[in-house]
Formats: sequence, structure tokens, C-alpha cells
Amino acid sequence: MVLAVALIVLTVGSVIFHFWSPWWWTPIASNWGSIDNALLITFWITGVVYVAVLFFTAYCLYKFRYRADRRADYEPENTKLELWLSGLTALGVVALLTPGLIAWNEFVTVPENAVEMEVLGKQWAWSYRLPGKDGKLGTTKTKLVTDDNPFGINPKDPNGKDDILIEGENLHLPLGQPVKMLLRSTDVLHDFYVPEFRAKMDLVPGMVTYFWITPTRTGTFDVLCAELCGVNHYGMRSNVTVDDKAAYQKWLGKQKTFAALYPKAAAGEQLAAVRKDSKSKQSVQ
Repeated sequence: MVLAVALIVLTVGSVIFHFWSPWWWTPIASNWGSIDNALLITFWITGVVYVAVLFFTAYCLYKFRYRADRRADYEPENTKLELWLSGLTALGVVALLTPGLIAWNEFVTVPENAVEMEVLGKQWAWSYRLPGKDGKLGTTKTKLVTDDNPFGINPKDPNGKDDILIEGENLHLPLGQPVKMLLRSTDVLHDFYVPEFRAKMDLVPGMVTYFWITPTRTGTFDVLCAELCGVNHYGMRSNVTVDDKAAYQKWLGKQKTFAALYPKAAAGEQLAAVRKDSKSKQSVQ
């Protein structure tokens, strides 16, 4: 009896704490309300099952407590009960999976009018690359990544010379504009995460991953690394500011291009040095 009462008190207390908890997610600032909805549906379904199972357990502890005048009745099979349990379980699984699958379908379907921007992660800082006036990002090559060309931009690609590079500064995004974030890492596994945007994705060395968002309100938000990436993982921080169109264009006009920041690399001197070094190695072999 005491255990049954304790179980009920624990169940009710945990539900109350859930609703009065100070640890709630940050107000959303992107189009990914479907992700919030999927989480809320999951909370409600699992919460109802949690309460039902614990209340039923408490009921069983009280109803079938030991009494000297009663004996247990062994019933190895109950077809009706098994059908009910199987049906309810299947219904619960479908209800849990469907919202997530709908959100995922949206997550991998990038709008045609999305602007591409690149996020570069390395221990332990974030850098960003935005398209220049031509609206296109230049191609990159891993072997061209150096201190004078941190993004490895190919100088032979004319689209890359006017690319805007943001290093050691905060990223700005335009309000209401779909943005496809191309994610690259130069060393280990990282994860670009802005809690208010909900969406996030791993940066995998040797790959270009992506996700997309549409910022829905202005403000400045924290950028975190959501993947353990080394001893200074906790310090891999940045900010992203969502501006209205006028403020965004004003900020954009103050940024420097690849050609302005790294004129030698943009002129192809680095590429010539790489080719010379490659030929020297071949001749030695």
C-alpha cells in the first residue's frame, strides 16, 4: 500500500515538474515549427503512456497485494489482451514516427530560391563564406587549404574571387530569406547548432553536409558546437544576427572579399606553388 501511494506521488510530482520546469527550449526563430510539433507530440504520447503505466503498476500493487486468504491464478495466454496491446503499440509507433518523417521530408527539400552560404568549422572557431555580387560561391579544393587560403577557394574559378569571407566575426542572415548552409570541417567532427533555429547538422571532414532555414525574426543568437570536438569544445562559440533587408545589406557592404583579404591566393600564386611542389615530389619518386 505504501509503495503504491509513493508511486502515484512520484508520477504526479514528475508531471507537475515537467510543466513548471525552468528548462524549456528557447523561442523559435526559424521556419522549423514542424520540429517543435514533432517533439511536442512525442512528449504527449510518451507522457500519457508513462502516467498510464505507472498508475496501472500502482493499481496492481494495491489490488494484488499479498493476502493469506487468496491464491494466484496462472493464465498463460489472453488473446484479447494481446490484440489490444499490439494494436495500441502499433498506433503509438505510427503517431510517434509520422510527425518526424514529415519534418525530415521538409528538412531535406531545399527551396529553389535558397541562398547558399558556407560554414567552416575547425578547432575551435567558426568561419563563414557568403556569395559575392555574382550570387554564386566559388569551388574549393582541400589541397588549397592553407593559412593564406583557409577555405581552399580555387583561384581558377571566377565565382570565388568575390566571395565574402567572415573570419573571427559574427554571421548575419537576412530576415525571411531561405538559406542553405553548406557545412565543412578542416579537422574533426563538429556540429553547427543555433538553438533558436532548431535545425542542426554535423560537419564531417572530407564531406559537404547541409541544412536549410528561413529566419523568421530578428535578433542575435548563439552558435554552438553540438559535437564533442576536443579540449576547447566548450569555447567553440559564435553569434548569428538576423537583420531586416536594409540592415543586412548595410552589414554586407562592409565585408571583405577573398580577393581583398588574400590577394596572392586569389591571383593563383598558391596554386602555382602547389603544382611546383607536386612536380618536385614526382621527380624524386
